[in-house]
Amino acid sequence: MTGTNSKPPVALISPEAFIDVRGPWVPILEEAGWAIRYPREITFTQGHCGDEATIEELQCVSAIIAGGDRLTRRVIEALPDLRVIARAGVGYDRVDVPAATDRGIPVTITPTANHECVAEATLALLFAVAKSIVDNDRRTRQGLWAGNSTRPIRGNTIGLFGLGRIGKSMAVRCRALGMTVLATETYPDLGFVERNDVQLVSFDELLTRSDYLSIHCPLNDQTRRMFNRSVFDRMKPGSVLLNTARGGLVNEEDLYRALTAGPLSAAGLDVFEVEPAPSDNPLLTLSNVALSPHLGGIDSLSLENMAIEAAQCIVRLYRDDWPVGAVVNDELRAGWKW
Repeated sequence: MTGTNSKPPVALISPEAFIDVRGPWVPILEEAGWAIRYPREITFTQGHCGDEATIEELQCVSAIIAGGDRLTRRVIEALPDLRVIARAGVGYDRVDVPAATDRGIPVTITPTANHECVAEATLALLFAVAKSIVDNDRRTRQGLWAGNSTRPIRGNTIGLFGLGRIGKSMAVRCRALGMTVLATETYPDLGFVERNDVQLVSFDELLTRSDYLSIHCPLNDQTRRMFNRSVFDRMKPGSVLLNTARGGLVNEEDLYRALTAGPLSAAGLDVFEVEPAPSDNPLLTLSNVALSPHLGGIDSLSLENMAIEAAQCIVRLYRDDWPVGAVVNDELRAGWKW
């Protein structure tokens, strides 16, 4: 095995849910010869500590299982020992991937660990909005028994912006609920589309036909704040926006306007432009919005699977075994050596 020396390499496990928990990911690393370290501050993974503190925390670390850590170019270039950045999840917008690529550092994700969890969370928001769960809970506790009728889900149309693993998981579940499923996807899996009766449509058609529109795409320079006033004004009157992807995909000022002046009737949001969402965010004042604190990809099963998959990526790379399908900067594959 390559990469062995007299002193074991160090892996820092950053996500709060994994700190000092001896889950199955720990022996995966230890049995491969790794020493494990945890951040001194349990909230380190939230990415609020700044570059200097991040650099100090990651000194002598060869691999990190990262949560929401902000790994900037300055951080990456200041860590000569760092060889792998393993994200526990599928988003990597807080990692400067070009900087990692310049340094020959693979950035991995956990593509098979939490897509079903995100789909379930998205459906929970859909049900919360359609069936007025939050408002009816409040009214019932206040002794207000009479309420308004709720929205149907069956027979309605859901539009999926993105048909990757999460979008596919949504499509299967929505079809089972009796919904018509539309999708906009640049590189669709045509076999899946045919088997599951998904209609591939243009973005404009997705906007005009969807009763519920659910976002399932990555955040990058092309998609940042793409859901803005221009998009909302083209959406079907009375429709609902669901976002369990990234808050930066949505212009929140424009969303607030669309929710108060139309055409949107409601939204379900797990993610925000600024996280944690500040108390003065006007979206928090709206009764037609169901909210959750960026927990869409996190349940007990997905957490374990993410940690295991991230640990496996580190070990495989340490053994010069490229984890196909899990590396964001796959151009580093040719000639990879630890």
